Amino acid sequence: MSNTPQSIALYGSTGSIGTQTLDVIRAHPERFKARILAAGTRLDELKAQAIEFKPAIAIIASPASKQAFDECATALANQGTQLLAGEDAMVAAARDEDYDIMVGAVTGAAGLMPNIEAVKRGKRVGLANKESLVMTGPILTNLARQHNAELVPIDSEHSAIWQCLRGESSREVLRVILTASGGPFRTTPLTELKEVTREQALKHPTWDMGPKISIDSSTLFNKALEIIEARWLFDLTRDQLHAVIHPQSFVHSMVEFVDGSIMAHMGATDMRIPIQLALSWPDRLPCPAPRTDFRHAMDFQFEPVDFERFPALKLGYEVAEAGGTAGAVFNAANEVAVDRFLRGEIRYLDIFNTVEGVLKSHTVNSEPSLGEVLDADRWARDEAQALKF
Repeated sequence: MSNTPQSIALYGSTGSIGTQTLDVIRAHPERFKARILAAGTRLDELKAQAIEFKPAIAIIASPASKQAFDECATALANQGTQLLAGEDAMVAAARDEDYDIMVGAVTGAAGLMPNIEAVKRGKRVGLANKESLVMTGPILTNLARQHNAELVPIDSEHSAIWQCLRGESSREVLRVILTASGGPFRTTPLTELKEVTREQALKHPTWDMGPKISIDSSTLFNKALEIIEARWLFDLTRDQLHAVIHPQSFVHSMVEFVDGSIMAHMGATDMRIPIQLALSWPDRLPCPAPRTDFRHAMDFQFEPVDFERFPALKLGYEVAEAGGTAGAVFNAANEVAVDRFLRGEIRYLDIFNTVEGVLKSHTVNSEPSLGEVLDADRWARDEAQALKF
């Protein structure tokens, strides 16, 4: 092992995954160093991170104002950090700057192009941005093979599957089983879902996440996206993809083998564990996450998914099977629908209605180019924004 710390390009540094990645870097300064920090709009938070970690480059996609940007740029220049702005700067840094590992934690389609540039350079890419594989599954995985890049999952469910498959033969895998907490509305009467408020949907029972992922967890769109991601990440068929409700969120996912054995990955609900493993792989290091105390009784509960309550997951299975541009359309329509719900433009159940409606209007291109995927993404966003309820 080299005595030089591995340099990290952390995209989405001010979000939930980003801040926990910085916790891991803090805990292991001898192993990791933040060289690039990139964020969306939180300039003050990015500035504070840059002052602490002293990266060579900090990037803000959308600064609040030119004056705020200029003041921040001057402050950071004194410590040797260059401040850049714009999504183009994020893509350019991923393509041109020096780093060892990319952590792709930008939520949504905005994280796609930096991840692609990192893959083209043969980097290890820690994927917390599930949308990259949902949109461009075969394109991204083929690029990774061509450039000898590593796609390492950071999502807790995919990290769990990845660990369960370590050293196993793909021929012996019967199916993978992703667990879902069921979110805040697992037992809410169906008749009350049409009245769900923004505040209610943001209260996840077990995970602390940003608003987009919290809403997706309440609808199970997050699990639908994860099913599609697993399809490409682990080269699985539709029949090998399953999900189950597990309210305790202690079992992160499972793999069932052809002999009936089931291997489960368990652990605390702390994202620093899969984040750290993605950075340190194949080594395991002490982690700042809390330990499980087996001196106290624990109950595990598993329930089949109620597709009437969570129709998004059923739709996700269909998209995983369809492939092509279906994933990009599914993801784009959901991003717009969630944003409209958070802004009070549509009601909670209209998130699903939006995605379903846009998909019904789309003719799937089964073998698209990257440009055609991006065209489908733009089309779906326009369609989702225009829908009236």
